Amino acid sequence: MQCPFCGDDDDRVIDSRSSDDGRAIRRRRECNGCKRRFTTYERIEETIKLTVIKRDGSRMPYARPKLINGIEQACYKRPVSAEQVQAVADSIEEELHKRFDREVRSEEIGEIACERLQRLDRVAYVRFASIYKQFRDLDDVLQEVRDVMNRPQEFPDQGQLF
Repeated sequence: MQCPFCGDDDDRVIDSRSSDDGRAIRRRRECNGCKRRFTTYERIEETIKLTVIKRDGSRMPYARPKLINGIEQACYKRPVSAEQVQAVADSIEEELHKRFDREVRSEEIGEIACERLQRLDRVAYVRFASIYKQFRDLDDVLQEVRDVMNRPQEFPDQGQLF
């Protein structure tokens, strides 16, 4: 493992444990070069790779970084932690792997993401929805905001966010 601080590839594992969600192994490491500590996560690589069918009919491999980037943009300057963004992405991926074998339409990913974001932060949801739902004009945005404001706010407990 390469140290993110000095680039040295000589480190030692100080602590290993299962992550909070049980889907990864969290390892606390110390670089033998600069003596700084950092955390790594090991995940099981999915054997079945999903292909995303885009709106124009083209196909591309599913990419977690694209999903996280979209969530992060929606949550920009909102009281949402990096851990919550990762938890939302994990939840979306879990749902995708449960419901789809090999291919998934981008619209399905967007629907699941909207559902998770609405529970997390209403402003982030509206931001994400404005891109995903391709609002035509300001009236569409205002109608979506009205709809969100009329729905009861869900407050997930901290143990099970999604």
